[in-house]
Amino acid sequence: MTDTTGKIDYSKTLYLPQTEFPMRAGLPQREPEFVARWEKMDLYKKLREEAKDRPLYILHDGPPYANGNIHIGHALNKVLKDVITRSFQMRGYNSNYVPGWDCHGLPIEWKIEEQYRAKGKNKDEVPINEFRKECREFAAHWIKVQSGEFKRLGVTGDFDNPYLTMDFHAESRIAGELLKFAMSGQLYRGSKPVMWSVVERTALAEAEVEYQDVESDMIWVKFPVATGSDDLNGAFVVIWTTTPWTIPGNRAIAYSPRVSYGLYEVTAAENDFGPQPGEKLIFADALAEGSFAKAKLEYDRLRDVSADEMASILCAHPLNGLGGGYEFPVPLIPGDHVTDDAGTGFVHTAPSHGREDFDVWTDHARELEARGIDTAIPFPVDDAGFYTKDAPGFGPDREGGPARVMDDNGKKGDANKAVMDALIERGMLFARGRMKHSYPHSWRSKKPVIYRNTPQWFVYMDKELGDGTTLRSRSLKAIDETRFVPAAGQTRLRAMIEDRPDWVLSRQRAWGVPICVFADADGKILQDEAVNQRILDAFELEGADAWFAEGARERFLGSRANEPWQQVRDILDVWFDSGSTHTFTLEDRPDMKWPADVYLEGSDQHRGWFHSSLLESCGTRGRAPYDTVVTHGFTMDEHGKKMSKSLGNTVTPQEVIKDSGADILRLWVMTTDYWEDQRLGKSILQTNIDAYRKLRNTIRWMLGTLAHDDGETVAHADLPELERLMLHRLAELDEIVRAGYDAFDFKRIARALIDFMNVELSAFYFDIRKDALYCDAPSSIKRKAALQTVRAIFDRVTTWLAPMLPFTTEEAWLDRYPQALSVHLEQFRETPAKWRDEELAEKWRKVRSVRRVVTGALELERADKRIGSSLEAAPVVHITDPSLAEAVKGLDFAEICITSDINVTDEPAPESAFTLDDVKGVGVIPARATGEKCARSWRYTHDVGSDLEFPDVSARDAAALRELKALGRLPA
Repeated sequence: MTDTTGKIDYSKTLYLPQTEFPMRAGLPQREPEFVARWEKMDLYKKLREEAKDRPLYILHDGPPYANGNIHIGHALNKVLKDVITRSFQMRGYNSNYVPGWDCHGLPIEWKIEEQYRAKGKNKDEVPINEFRKECREFAAHWIKVQSGEFKRLGVTGDFDNPYLTMDFHAESRIAGELLKFAMSGQLYRGSKPVMWSVVERTALAEAEVEYQDVESDMIWVKFPVATGSDDLNGAFVVIWTTTPWTIPGNRAIAYSPRVSYGLYEVTAAENDFGPQPGEKLIFADALAEGSFAKAKLEYDRLRDVSADEMASILCAHPLNGLGGGYEFPVPLIPGDHVTDDAGTGFVHTAPSHGREDFDVWTDHARELEARGIDTAIPFPVDDAGFYTKDAPGFGPDREGGPARVMDDNGKKGDANKAVMDALIERGMLFARGRMKHSYPHSWRSKKPVIYRNTPQWFVYMDKELGDGTTLRSRSLKAIDETRFVPAAGQTRLRAMIEDRPDWVLSRQRAWGVPICVFADADGKILQDEAVNQRILDAFELEGADAWFAEGARERFLGSRANEPWQQVRDILDVWFDSGSTHTFTLEDRPDMKWPADVYLEGSDQHRGWFHSSLLESCGTRGRAPYDTVVTHGFTMDEHGKKMSKSLGNTVTPQEVIKDSGADILRLWVMTTDYWEDQRLGKSILQTNIDAYRKLRNTIRWMLGTLAHDDGETVAHADLPELERLMLHRLAELDEIVRAGYDAFDFKRIARALIDFMNVELSAFYFDIRKDALYCDAPSSIKRKAALQTVRAIFDRVTTWLAPMLPFTTEEAWLDRYPQALSVHLEQFRETPAKWRDEELAEKWRKVRSVRRVVTGALELERADKRIGSSLEAAPVVHITDPSLAEAVKGLDFAEICITSDINVTDEPAPESAFTLDDVKGVGVIPARATGEKCARSWRYTHDVGSDLEFPDVSARDAAALRELKALGRLPA
C-alpha cells in the first residue's frame, strides 16, 4: 500500500455543493432580464397553448383607473391576482388572466381640464368629440405605463389584448346593457337629492365619496306652532342642524312616537338673541337640559306632549315672509330615523337635501296632500351651489345676487351666514355653535359635496321585474349564493344592498359612455329596437363619440326624427362601465367564461365594483357575475398610519423594486394578513429581505447538492427513516399548500414553507445529511436516498413557491433544468399516498424532542468554548421516559445529533445534567469525543488509520476514497 498522507486535497474528494446560483440575488438587476425573457418567448401564449384542453379558471380583473403611476395598493392587488391565477394554472387549470382598465370618467376629464386651464383654454369652446379624443389619448398613455409597471411586478397576463372600457366594442356593449335596463322598464328619470360636487359639476355615487372630519356651523331653529292644542299655539318646535343653508328647503319636521317630548317654558335668559322669558318650546325630554344650557336659559317643564298631538301640529316656516316666500305650513311627520341621542329630538326635513328627508317626505305624501299640503319638492340650489328662485330672499331676488353654498374651489360660501342672519332678524334662532364631524367629500377633488335635488337617471331597486323579483331581491339572493373571503364581506355587501336607494346612473360630464336614450318632456323613454340597434351598430364602428357627432339625433331616430324625442346628453356613471365589464370580457372572449370564478379587490369595492357588477348582472341576467368575492385591506405605514405624501410615509412599489426587487415586495404580500389592513415600511421590508435571504440560501444549497445527482432512485421501502420522514412532511405540506391556494390563504402557505425550509431543512434534515451527502461513497444507499429526497423537495418547494416568487423560482428552476422553458409551465408534483406515515412522524416528533435537549446542551458547551464544533462532542443522554427511549432505539443517534459519538442510557440523569422543562425524562451530560479526527469528514473515530492507504481518515472515508479511486475520480 502507498502512503498518501498529505498528498490528497480531501476537500476535492467531497461532494460539496456546486452551483452558479448566486448567494446574492441581485433582484433589481436580474428580474428585468426575466421579464424580457418571458416577453421574447411569449410565456403567456405558451401557457395558453399548454392549458388549452384544461378546464377554465377565471379571475376577472377589476379595472384600475388609467390616470397615473401605480401605487402600493395596485401592487398588492395585482400580486394577489397573479398568485391566484398562477396557482390554479399549476394545478390543472387553464387560468387565463386578462388585465383591464377603467378609461372613462371624471379623473381623466379633470386632468384634461387642468391642462386647458394652464393654457388659458376654455373647455366649453372645444368641440366635445375633440375634448373626448384628448381624454382617450391621456388614458391610452397611462395604460401603457401601468402595463409595464404590472409586468415588472412579475404579473403574467394578456397585456397585448387587455380589455378597455373605451374600446369601441366595450362602449357598444356598455350602451347595450343600459338599453336592456331601459327596455325592461328599470330605467327612469326622477328628481331626488343626490350627492353633488359643486367643484366638479356632477352627481356622485356613494362609491365616489370619502369622509373627512370638518368643522361646521350648527344651529337650533325655532318653528312657530300655527295649528295645535290651545296651549301649544304660539309655542315653538325646535330643530337642530349642521347645514344651516338647507333651511330654505325645509318642508317638514320629523318626530318619533317612541321618544318622550315635553312642553317647556323659558323662565330666564342670558343671550344676545334667541328665546326670552315666557316663550314655550317643545323638546325631547332627554335633550332639553343640554339644549337650554347651550342657549343659556332657565326653564320649567309644563307637561308631556303626546304623539297624537304631534301628528296634528302644523308649524310656520321660520323664514315666513322673507322674499315673499315660505308661507306654506310645515307639518310634523313621524320618522323611524328620529332618535333622542343628539339634537332636539326633532329632525329638520328638507327633501331637496337629504335621502332620509326625501324618503320620509315621499312616504307621507298622500296623507299630506289629503291635508291640503303641497308636496312638490323644490330645487333651492343649482349646479354651481347658488340659491335659485326656489329659495326666496337668498336667490336671484337677493340684493347683490344669490348667496352661494360653496364656491368652485370647494370653499364655504356665504349661504350659512345669510340664513343665520335672517333667522336672527326674525327671532327664530334658538342657539348656534360649531361642531367637528365627518362630512362627505369627493374622493377625486377631495372637496366637500352637498346633497342637492336634481333630475337624474335612475334604476329602480324595488320595481317588480315580471317574475316576482326586484333588483334588490335578486341581488340579495345572489349575495347569499356567493362565497366571500373573508366571510364578513358577505354581511357588509348585504347590508349595503338592503339599505341602498335607487341606483343613480347619470353624470353631467363629457368623457364616458352616454345615456343613449331618447325621452319626451315627461321623461318617458323611447322604446324602439330599431333605434337601439342603430345606436349600438354605430358605437361598435365609431365608438360612443357617435352619440355626440353632428346629426346624431336624426341619424339614430331615422323616420321618427320629427317626433318630439329629446336626446339625453348625460353620461353614465363609470361604475356602470366597470359593472358591465363581465359582458364584453367574460361573455364575449372565447378564452374566458361567464360567470367568473373569482373577483378580487380592496374592501372599499363592496360599495364599488363588487356592488355595481352585482346590480348590473342581476338586473340583466338575474345572478351575480362571480362565484367568489375576495377582498383585501389597505396598506398603512409601519406604525399603522394612513400613507400620505404630506406625512412623508408613503412606500411606492417603484422604490421597493429599485432597491430590493419585486420578489421582496411579493414576499411581503404573501406573508401579510392581506384580508385586513397591512403595514409596510423599512423595518418590515428588512424582515422580508432577511426571510428571503434564508429561503434563497436553502434553495442554493439544494441546487449545489443536486449538481451531484445522477437521478438514481431507491425503493420507498428501502429508504432510511429520515428520508421517509421528509417525504411524509412533503405529503403534509402538499395538502397545506393546495388547501391554502384554494382558500386564498397565502400567509398560511408562506409561513409553512418558510418554517419548513428554515427549521426542518436547513437546521435539521440538511444539517444531518450533509455528512452522508458530502462524504459517503458513490454507491452509498443513504447518499442516494438523500439525493432522491432533496430532488423531491426541490421540485415541490420550487413549484409551490413559483406563484409567489416567480423570478427567484424561475432562476432556480433553469439552474437545475437548463433545457426547461420555464418553471411556470410546470404543474405541482403529485404526492404518492404511501408517503404519508403518521406513525413514523409521531416517532420522530419524540426523536426530535430528545435531540433538542442534546442540541441545547451542546450550545452551552460552544458558548463556553469547551467545544468548537458539535463533532467534538460525545454526550451521554439519560432517557427515563420509556416512549422517548423506544423512539431513539436502533437509530444512529450520534448522526441525528451531529456528534462523533453518543451514549444513550436509561439511567436517571444526575442533577448536573442539562434538561428542558418541556421534555420530561431526558437529561444530557456533555463530554468530549475521543479517538482521532478524520482529516476528510472531521469526525472523531477510533478507526482513523485502520486503512494503510488512507491513514489519516476513518474507515468509512477510506472506503469512499477507494471507490472514487476506482472510478478515476480521486485527484492526484
